[in-house]
Amino acid sequence: MNYIGSKLSLLGFLEESINKVVDKNCSVFCDLFAGTGIVGSYFKKKGYKVIANDIQYYSYVLNRHYIGNHKELGFSALTTEIPELKNIKVEKRKNFVCSYLSDLKGIKGFVYNNYCFGGTENQNEPRQYFSDENGMRCDAVRQKIEKWKKEKLISDDEYYFLITSLVESIDKYANTASVYGAFLKKLKKTAQNSLVLKPAELIINDQTHEVFNEDINKVSAKVQGDILYLDPPYNHRQYATNYHLLETIAKYDNPVIHGKTGLREYQNQKSLYCSRTQVKKAFRDLILKAKVKYIFLSYNNEGLMSLDDIKEIMSLRGEYGYFTKDYNRFKADRAENREYKAEKTVEYLHYVVCN
Repeated sequence: MNYIGSKLSLLGFLEESINKVVDKNCSVFCDLFAGTGIVGSYFKKKGYKVIANDIQYYSYVLNRHYIGNHKELGFSALTTEIPELKNIKVEKRKNFVCSYLSDLKGIKGFVYNNYCFGGTENQNEPRQYFSDENGMRCDAVRQKIEKWKKEKLISDDEYYFLITSLVESIDKYANTASVYGAFLKKLKKTAQNSLVLKPAELIINDQTHEVFNEDINKVSAKVQGDILYLDPPYNHRQYATNYHLLETIAKYDNPVIHGKTGLREYQNQKSLYCSRTQVKKAFRDLILKAKVKYIFLSYNNEGLMSLDDIKEIMSLRGEYGYFTKDYNRFKADRAENREYKAEKTVEYLHYVVCN
C-alpha cells in the first residue's frame, strides 16, 4: 500500500540503529503508531512478541492480521458453504477463499452507491474513486465476508485476514493520485482493471501478540515491553481524511458522509500529533508514561516538533541520542503541483535509554 510515512525503505536502517542501542535480552517490541504494520511485521519476523496499536480502524484490521494472526488459517467451518475446501491443503485454503470471493457477482452496495460514478452521477458532485465494476465487486466481497462472520462460518482470525486482503487489494485499483483526499476526473489505467482479491501475507511464529485500536497515550500507560517504537504524524494532515474510504470499507458501517469526497465523521480520530499547539504536551505525556527500557522515535527535520523539543522531552527519561538518514519525500499530492522545499528530507531516529 502506498502509505504516507511508510518505513518500508527504512527497515534496514531502523533495525541496524536499534541493535546498536538495545541489549540482547529484549523480546517485546511495541509499535504503537502502527499504520500498515510494516515495522511491527518486520520485527515479528525477527522473533519478537509485538504489541501494535493505531487509532484508525483500517489500521487495526491490518495489524490484527499481520501482527495478531500467527497460526495457519484452516477455514474449517466454511466447508459447509464451500465443500471444495475439504479437498484442499490447509495452507492453501486462504488462496482458494480469496479466489472464490474474487469470482462473486457485483452488488450495488454502499461503495458503489457513494463512491462510483454510476452510483453518484445524479448528485451535484459525482464521485469516481473506483470504477463501477470494482465498486460493485468490493461491495459483494465485503458483504459476503460480513455474512460469513455473522453466521459463524469464519473465525475472528479468518475475518481479519479477509478484510485485510480486501482493503489492500481494492487500494491498488483506486482512482486516486495516492491518498483518498481526492479522486481523479477520469479513470486511470490501473483503476480500469478488474478487482482481484490477493491474499494478505500470513506471518507464522510461536509468539502470542497484542493489537489495540485506541488512543496511543492511553495504550502506552497500560502495556509493557522492552522496545517502544514511535512513528507519529509529522505534520498537520490527518490520516483519517487521507484514508477515509479504507476506513469505511473496513468498518462497512454505512456512515453519514458529506462533501465532494464523501468524507465520514472523524472527530474522535483526530490526532493531537497533527496539532502544532498540542503535539509537545501529548508527546511529553506519552514519553513519561511509557513502561519500556528503550524508546525510539522516527521523525524528520520538517516535523511540527523541533529537534530541540524532542531532545528536551526524551531526555526526561534517560540517556538521549539519535541516528540520521537521508530519505526521499513522500508526495501524496503530485497532481496538485504542491511546491516542496526539497526532494529529500532527513529522517531522524531519536532514542532514549530509560533510567
